[in-house]
Amino acid sequence: MAGPATSTNPSAIKSRIGAILRATSGNFLEQFDFFLFGFYAAAIGKAFFPSSNETASLLNTFGVFWLGALMRPVGAIVLGAYIDRIGRRQGLLVTLGIMAFGTVVIAFCPSYATIGIAAPIIVLIGRLLQGFSAGVELGGVSVYLAEISTPGNRGFYTSFQSSSQQVAIFVASILGYLLSEVMPADTVAAWGWRIPFFVGCLIIPLIFILRRTLEETPAFLAMKKHPTASEVFASALANWRIVILGMMIAILTTTTFYFVTVYTPTFGKTVLKLSTQDALLVTLLVAVTNFFWNPVGGALSDRIGRKPVLITIASLSLVTAYPALHWLVAAPTFGKLLAIEMMFSFYFGVYSGTMLGALVEIVPAHVRTTCFSLAFALAAALFGTFTPFASTWLIERTGDKASPGFWLMFAALLGIIAASTVYRGGKAVTTYDTAAEPVAGH
Repeated sequence: MAGPATSTNPSAIKSRIGAILRATSGNFLEQFDFFLFGFYAAAIGKAFFPSSNETASLLNTFGVFWLGALMRPVGAIVLGAYIDRIGRRQGLLVTLGIMAFGTVVIAFCPSYATIGIAAPIIVLIGRLLQGFSAGVELGGVSVYLAEISTPGNRGFYTSFQSSSQQVAIFVASILGYLLSEVMPADTVAAWGWRIPFFVGCLIIPLIFILRRTLEETPAFLAMKKHPTASEVFASALANWRIVILGMMIAILTTTTFYFVTVYTPTFGKTVLKLSTQDALLVTLLVAVTNFFWNPVGGALSDRIGRKPVLITIASLSLVTAYPALHWLVAAPTFGKLLAIEMMFSFYFGVYSGTMLGALVEIVPAHVRTTCFSLAFALAAALFGTFTPFASTWLIERTGDKASPGFWLMFAALLGIIAASTVYRGGKAVTTYDTAAEPVAGH
């Protein structure tokens, strides 16, 4: 692949579009499966974690979802070091293989009624594998896109990592909606929920074909020396401060994403008592708007800087999250849920499109994948994927159906603090062992 030249001839543009599609194809599988796990949480709970208490079964399911996420930081370090040492292309193939295996394990696992306690153990193993792979998938793809981007457009390019996830959610929502239309609810709960998972298994070969055609990035090939695994670990440890700040910036992205995509379908059905079709339709429409808001955020931050966009969106989320949910739960309707989710979609898309470019720029180039992935993995593991569990628990403990808003407000506050610290005085915090690349801090 040619370097990041500024050529706008049709062949160069076509080449870059193709590279974006091939790089982000693995994100499709990751988010496709994650969304299905969240949407069918109630059915999965009955199949693998049966309980006389529906809330307990749901908490067990979201608990396993979260435990899988705890493998993200491990994957970020182990697989991130591998990618920084061996190369972006080869590393992305390995992560896809691990993710695909975890998907197949969950899709074909027999129920608790069939094999007993082995069923939840197998599902947990599948989730752990998925979490291990997901720990570096987002970071690996974001770094790849950043390294093939044209000058002045890094935020725009990296934003397509997040946009690609919305395509997966859109397709999964369509499948879920069609399934609910042609199958009785009892049938879907009994075994029909597996069908979308099987569809995910069928597209795995195509994604492998796409990933195999990736070329290594010019930036990686231009490195005079590729660090050893021990050097990657040492550098990541030396840059612990920037990793923590990066995590804090990413927390609002992860919590909002898992709220509007993974938790909202369950929230709509079990808390607001809306129909399955309504909950899915809202999620489907949110995925469409997310897809467009991400590149808007990335492009805007390329023009005016990362800091103004990050702080503005985080501040809006801080002051509106709870009041908006309080208005919704007072008299739930499809229209109200759609309006609130569209608001959160705007926040998520613009913030995420900006955040990805920011994280790529504030970490050192030779350990870029490891540090980026670790920062995001910690945000996802400790906060993002914990959102469905935290939301369910908050509602159960407080009796306030709008209480998940406090969780989102906390995430927004952390984002404001971190962005203000990273871009202190208009300049990004420098890393300890090597300067990060120029940033759009403003």
